[in-house]
Amino acid sequence: MPETAARTGRLLVVATPIGNLDDLSPRARQALADASAVYCEDTRRTGNLFARYGLTTPRLSCHEHNEFRRVAEILERLSRGEDVAIVSDAGTPLVSDPGERVVSAAAAAGYRVEAIPGPSAVLAILAASGFPAVPFTFLGFPPARSGERSRWYASWAAAPGTKVLFESPFRVVASLREMASAWHDPAVAVGRELTKLHEEILRGPSSAVASLLDARPGIKGELAIAVSCEDGAGKKKVP
Repeated sequence: MPETAARTGRLLVVATPIGNLDDLSPRARQALADASAVYCEDTRRTGNLFARYGLTTPRLSCHEHNEFRRVAEILERLSRGEDVAIVSDAGTPLVSDPGERVVSAAAAAGYRVEAIPGPSAVLAILAASGFPAVPFTFLGFPPARSGERSRWYASWAAAPGTKVLFESPFRVVASLREMASAWHDPAVAVGRELTKLHEEILRGPSSAVASLLDARPGIKGELAIAVSCEDGAGKKKVP
């Protein structure tokens, strides 16, 4: 690859807190402080983190609607030897968040891509669930529309091991009920407000947790859900 040795700029993929701002690692803080620019899913959300730690690095937006336009700009910075950081609103970038185009382009161009690991809602709920962690499959967000969501659940029914997914508070009740139908009412651990003051983890068959949430006057915060490979009665599921 031509001129690779001369390319000293690094793309830093930095994990940020999923709720509790004290979870920013010292290494991540230093990376954000030292970078020439930080590309953010939402500059305002990242601004709260910067205010907490007194960070003043320039923040630029890089979200699903403009990421493709940012690629050339970021590559130009890297070509000048700059270290550039990319963050999402919370957790590890690229995990159901923007950043894939930027990271792929930087790696293809021969620049060093360095992950600075840290908070992850996927691993937080997996660790707290008590379900087998090997193997597990991360599925992201189910489709928003009911018909598509039902087909989506059916398509993943035979996947082995623990599954982890995210869901919106506005759809979680319907989603858990569709899961119960498609996956034989599996045991779930539903994490809400993970790492925050009012964190809670609801456990039980998916249909029972759906009913519990449905009885509430409202549900706040996105949810991370771990799903056991066993059904709600503790039996191994048969596809």
